[in-house]
Amino acid sequence: MPITILANTESHSPSIFEALGLNWTLLIEQAIAFLILVWILGKFVYPVLIKSIDTRREQIEAGIKEAQESHAALEKAEAKVEELLAQARSEADEILARSHQEAGAMVAEAESKAQHRAEQIVTDARAQLETDVIKAREALKKDTIALVATATERVIDEKLDERKDASLITKALKQERA
Repeated sequence: MPITILANTESHSPSIFEALGLNWTLLIEQAIAFLILVWILGKFVYPVLIKSIDTRREQIEAGIKEAQESHAALEKAEAKVEELLAQARSEADEILARSHQEAGAMVAEAESKAQHRAEQIVTDARAQLETDVIKAREALKKDTIALVATATERVIDEKLDERKDASLITKALKQERA
């Protein structure tokens, strides 16, 4: 028996598809179903999917472009801010320099005015002193004349009139000076 079994298997050899357990009709049906699925996907799903992918790509590219423009605008704004800050610092330095100059000028002017006022006070004081000295001399002269007249009256024991008295005193003072 074993020999007959061998003969049967040799005469009828199964195909590779049968050995693998594949059915031709089922394989063809599945291939047709796959092709129909690919066609449906290609006709209805893939265009929508590709369109949404393209739209998304355009949005991303637009976003990148806007980001680049924003970055450029930011750099411009930062440069402008730096320029404005430098200008403000320069103006502040100028204002400080001007204020120092004006303060120096005001101090110099105040010193000049104070100097002038001090000189005026000294001049006024000297003039007042000279006036006071002249008045004091005149008062001293009058007092001296009065004392001399009194002394003369006592020495002579007679009263002189004022005119004679004044002429004697003037004469005596002129002799003293000479």
